[in-house]
Formats: sequence, C-alpha cells, structure tokens
Amino acid sequence: MAGLRNLITDVPGLKVGNASDLELKSGATVLVPDEPAVTSVAIHGGAPGTREIALLEPEQTVEKIDAIALAGGSAFGLDAGAGVQGRLAELGYGFQVGPVRVPIVPTAILFDLLNGGDKSWGQAAPYRDLGRSALDAIGHDFSLGSIGAGTGATTANLKGGLGSASHVLENGITVGAIVAVNALGRATVGDSAHFWAAPFEIGDEFGGLGMAHPLPPDSITVRTKLDGLKAGANTTIAAVATDAILTKGEAKRLAVMAHDGLARALWPAHTPLDGDLVFALSTGQRRMENGLEDMVQLGAAAASCLARAIARGVYNAAPAADDPVPTWRERFGS
Repeated sequence: MAGLRNLITDVPGLKVGNASDLELKSGATVLVPDEPAVTSVAIHGGAPGTREIALLEPEQTVEKIDAIALAGGSAFGLDAGAGVQGRLAELGYGFQVGPVRVPIVPTAILFDLLNGGDKSWGQAAPYRDLGRSALDAIGHDFSLGSIGAGTGATTANLKGGLGSASHVLENGITVGAIVAVNALGRATVGDSAHFWAAPFEIGDEFGGLGMAHPLPPDSITVRTKLDGLKAGANTTIAAVATDAILTKGEAKRLAVMAHDGLARALWPAHTPLDGDLVFALSTGQRRMENGLEDMVQLGAAAASCLARAIARGVYNAAPAADDPVPTWRERFGS
C-alpha cells in the first residue's frame, strides 16, 4: 500500500524542498535526510549531467551525503548543488575534515532550455539561488507536476513534471521515489491517455484508466522529441529512498533495480540522448531481517514507486504560456 502522503517523504527521516521560476520555466528540488544518509547511484542514460557522483560508488571513501539536488537548466543547473552546499555549510552541516565541514551534495540536471521560458539570465544563471531557496523550503508535504526540477519538463507528446510515490512493505519498511520527468520518449501508450505505468497504479493516483485494451496499433512505435523539438532536450532524473538500513553496495543495487520502473513507465528509455539517473539513499532506521529476500522486495517496490511517480508527474503537470506540448489534462481532460 501507499504511505500516508504517497510521497517520498513517507520515508522517515527525509524532507523535500522545491523552488520554481515560472518565467524561467525551470527550478530545483532538494532531498535532505535528517542525518547524513548512505547513498549510491545508477546512471543508465547516455547523456547525464552530474556533480559529485563518483564518490557514490561503493568503493569510494565517503559513505554518506547531506543532500541531493535535482535541477533543470542543463549544465547551468549544476549550480543548484552549489547553492544547497553553501546554505548547508552556513547551517553547520557537512563531512568533517579537521576543523572544516564540507557538505556533500550530489546533483543531477535535466535539459529544459528549449521549453519557451526566458533563459536570458545574463552573466549568472539563477540556479544557485534556486538551490538555496529549495533547501529553505524543505518539509514533508509538497506539490506534484510543474514545480521544482519538473517546472519546465516535457516528454515527446505531453508536458512532464515532478512526481513522487511511496509504498509500505508488509515488513513495515517504507520505500519512496521522486522524479523529474523530461524524457525523450513518452509516458503514455501511443496516442492514448493510458500510462505505461498503469499496472502499478494504486487507486486512481494518475487517472485510474488502467492499461489500454486492446493496445493501440501505434503503441510500440518509437516517437520521440526528435520528431519535433531539437535533440538533447531530455533526461529523467530520480531518487528512491528507504528507511531500511543499507550498505553502500546495497544502495547501489537498489538504484539499479529502481531503473526497471523508469523503463516500465517510459518508451523508449535509457537512450543515448537521455541522461537517465537514479539515486538511492537509506535513512537507516529499520533493519532488514531476511537479507537478500528483503532486498528483492525492496528493489521491486522501488521500481514500482518510480514508475508510479513518473506517471504522477506527467498527470499533474500544469499549463504555462508558450509550452511546446500540452499537459495530460489539456489533452485528455481531468
């Protein structure tokens, strides 16, 4: 079942903040654990944009992170991580090296520079400030759709957005996902209103339409932004989290398994022009009693949460002036 909020913040020990610039049509999202969290990452897209990613591999020294930043803006958006880092340093957080603390803030970005927003920011992109604002806005409740890193996101046929979902396993462990959906491909089946993620839907969290039946003839036809927008306006970036106690290696496996949800919800996925990336973090509050068996269940739940979150991000997108594509609700009604 879904958690109380059906958001990644159902995972105990985790908060989320968002900041948006509606004229820019872009923004930033930050995930902040109450205590530094064991974290890893899996990158399966061919065009990622990242900051402080190598240290997340299991063999590297730093075990835990202070925050994760997701942002629009392509490479300019990596400044969001610097903004979060600077603000955390002011608050006294970070990896201690002698008398100095260095906040660890892995960051991933998506490309939203061609979405009709005003990107004439002059000498300094606004993402450092957006990162700081997102951190200052952290809490347990947040909106979905055109907000934060998903403010100006798009898919091939519909506006994308920020999505989130959660799931509570029978053993009491909670897992959640958050995602900024900006895929090269589509979250819906052919030209229908039905989401690829439909088999995982809980209730009517993204319309309750179920699977398209019969499948439309064009369901597996590959239609992407290459048919309209310029190449490179892509990338879906996500994080999954759990309160299960994980090693860094187990967090890496969780990130890998969670990518199955991305592939279940987007067609096509993991292309050379997407930077598809999933962080996985543990707030470390519940012990797994059955080892590898629990990891199987946890990974499957993370994948289903991510698939649901992708559909929820698209389903909740809001229209704005000069959008290159319609929202789901504009196209198919509420």
